[in-house]
Amino acid sequence: MSEHTDKGTATGAAAAGAAVGAAVDVEAVPAARARQLWHLLEPLHALLYYAPEVFEESAALGYDPSDRWPSYFPLRAAPLGATGPERVTSAFYSFAPHMVTEHIESAWQVATPQQVLDARLRGIDRAYRAILGDRVDRPELAEAAALARRAAEAAGTAGRPLAAANAALPWPEAPHLQLWHAATILREHRGDGHLAALLLADLDPVESLVSFAAMGAASVERFESRGWRPEQWSAAATRLAGRGLLAPDGTATEAGLALRRRVEEDTDRLAAAPWQSLGGTGVDRLTELLGDYWVAVLSTGLLPSESTLGIGKV
Repeated sequence: MSEHTDKGTATGAAAAGAAVGAAVDVEAVPAARARQLWHLLEPLHALLYYAPEVFEESAALGYDPSDRWPSYFPLRAAPLGATGPERVTSAFYSFAPHMVTEHIESAWQVATPQQVLDARLRGIDRAYRAILGDRVDRPELAEAAALARRAAEAAGTAGRPLAAANAALPWPEAPHLQLWHAATILREHRGDGHLAALLLADLDPVESLVSFAAMGAASVERFESRGWRPEQWSAAATRLAGRGLLAPDGTATEAGLALRRRVEEDTDRLAAAPWQSLGGTGVDRLTELLGDYWVAVLSTGLLPSESTLGIGKV
């Protein structure tokens, strides 16, 4: 077990959680708030894939630090255990299978999943301390961690493999690491639900990217980072055009925009349940608390201004 983790439920932010959870607002939390909280929490989670401290920890294990993908795949897949490319491709969905295979087939020869899990906590600990300074020890962060943890522990994981795998890990002891772990569970919970929404919309992995690029969520070049070959991208565009979802110039038709809006609405709806555990008052308070940390992370310039998630575009 990592030096950062504990098996108790009444230490650190957990104790604060009991305090803030004494009176839960029963007011229902609308799905739109789930999207807002995702926007606030996503940068706190995503430091895992961009912070130099995490790259250093990954490089110490033996992963190539010259590009983010050799460490990205084991860092994200480690909660699943030493699984092969087929399961990772299924869980990650939008990555080209050959790209997953390239990185996952050798990943567990470099380090074990437990070594990767320990390294990612060490890296995030260092990154948060570098970015937030003494704020990691302030009661406001412990309060935010307690609220986020309560939502994460309320997240249902049936049919959500990445959320379930992260939720099964021991909770870190330090409040700032609890905040990151909660953000990770909630992020993967939302992501698993997003895949269900894509399946309901009959969008296969590459079609999900082509249709998202077509509505301007990000540039085609950004989506090409997922490893699909030009002929695969073109074939997907042809299939979508045949369904009336893409115009001849490759942009989304009204039907294509409507379908993608429905995907995002379904994703928000499927992501809303954990936040009901906080009620309106708890959600408002967490939103208020997260703003300072969100600004601090974005101000580092570590995260890309454009991502395949479409934050700020949809």
